[in-house]
Amino acid sequence: MIERVRAVLVTEDDTMLVIRRTKPHVPVYWVLPGGGVEEGDASREAALHREIHEEIAGKADIVRLLHTTESDTERQLFYLARITTWSFEDRTGPEFGAEDRGAYALEEIPLTAEGIDSIDLKPEEIAHVLRGAIGVGGLGGGAVL
Repeated sequence: MIERVRAVLVTEDDTMLVIRRTKPHVPVYWVLPGGGVEEGDASREAALHREIHEEIAGKADIVRLLHTTESDTERQLFYLARITTWSFEDRTGPEFGAEDRGAYALEEIPLTAEGIDSIDLKPEEIAHVLRGAIGVGGLGGGAVL
């Protein structure tokens, strides 16, 4: 089974970092930073730190596991994390050099239900989880972080 790790990266301003994906013939959508757990990763959390470094040249403090999704072929673990430094221009992930992968753009959105609703965040299940957590004060605003 493929394992992927992703991060809900909350900034000091209680915004969330997301990656806007633009591909030919596909409606624009957004994803959370992260990627596949590799054989050489010491842990899932180590894989997440590596992915955050590769994708946004950032360093994050992982707070906790927020949610897990699973299918017959893939498990995705979504972590809540606080981030203070990043540089999308200094990203190093191999996917950024592949012309057939489309465009990647880092964006900050408000960590509110309205912010989540303003984008097509994939997978929809994590968007639903985030809306629920925001509704009960479980993200940002110092509530959990």
